[in-house]
Amino acid sequence: MAAMNAVDVRGLSRSFDGREILRGVTFSVAHGEIFGYLGPNGAGKTTTIRILLGLLTPGAGECRVLGRDLALDDAARAKVGVLFENNGLADRLSAADNLAYYAGLYDLDDPRDRIDELLALVDLEDRRNDPVGTFSTGMKRRLGIARAILHRPEVVFLDEPSSGLDPGAQRMVRDLIVDLSQREEMTVFLNSHHLDEVQRICSTVAILAGGRIRAFDSVKNLTAASGRPEMTVVLADPGDRARARETAMALPYVSGCEEDGEVLRCTLTDPGVIPDLIAALAAAGFRLLEVRRSSRSLEEIYLENVGQSEGGS
Repeated sequence: MAAMNAVDVRGLSRSFDGREILRGVTFSVAHGEIFGYLGPNGAGKTTTIRILLGLLTPGAGECRVLGRDLALDDAARAKVGVLFENNGLADRLSAADNLAYYAGLYDLDDPRDRIDELLALVDLEDRRNDPVGTFSTGMKRRLGIARAILHRPEVVFLDEPSSGLDPGAQRMVRDLIVDLSQREEMTVFLNSHHLDEVQRICSTVAILAGGRIRAFDSVKNLTAASGRPEMTVVLADPGDRARARETAMALPYVSGCEEDGEVLRCTLTDPGVIPDLIAALAAAGFRLLEVRRSSRSLEEIYLENVGQSEGGS
C-alpha cells in the first residue's frame, strides 16, 4: 500500500449475518485534506470507519491509516482522533475537567496550555468551569471535537459531526473543521449527510451506496459540467431569449444552445471561446446580466449515484 496517503482502503468487504455491507470498497485520502465520505443510512460508512480504526475486522481486503494497521499498531493509534455520534463527555464534569480527564488517558504532560488553547478554538472559554450537562447540543459537539484532537492526532475521523444541530451550530462546526484542518494541519475524514457542508469544505469525496464506491474524485471534478463546456447566459430582457439563441447558434464555436426557463444554456467547442461568446452577444445588442460556467451540485451527483445503486448493483 502507498505510504504517501493518510488513509488507504483496497478491496474492503464486510458482511453481517449473511448480508454483505461492503463490497470491494477502494479509495484513498491524501495527507492534509478534508475528505467527505457520503452515503445513505445503512450504506456502511460507519462500518468502514470502525474497520479503519481496528474496531472491526474486514471480511476481505485491507486498509491502512498512516501506512499502518490500527488493529495491530498501538503507536499508530495514538496518532488518530475520532468522534462518533456520542461525544464521549461526562455531563457532571466541567468542560475543562472533561478535557483534563482525556489528557490523562493520552498521558499528556502538563496539558493545561493545550486545554486552554482548545477551549478558545471551540469558543467555550467562558464556559470552561460549567458542567457539560448544561451545554447545548452544538456546544457539546464542539467540545467533542476538542476532545478528539486533544492529543494532536495526524488524522481525525468525524462521524456526522453536524447531526442534530441547527443551521447556526452547523456553521460553527463547519468553520471549526476548516480551522482545525489548517491550524492543526490534520487530515480530516468526514462522514456526513450534509451535502452542502461537504461541498463547501471538502476537497475530495467518495460516495458509497449499495456496498460499493459509486463516485470518488475531487469536488471540483465531480461538480464540473460533463463533456464540452456549458455556459448559462442571463439576459437583461428575457424576451430576447429566442433571438439571442439564434445569434449564438450561428457562431461556429457554439455546438448547441437551448432556452431553459429564464436563461440560455450554450454548449461551446472549447472553454477558450467564452470571451468570444460574450463579445458576440454584446455586439448583437443584447444586454447581459450574467454569464457563468454551468456546474452540477454535489446533491445532484449524490442522488444520481445513490439512485443507480438502488436500481441494481
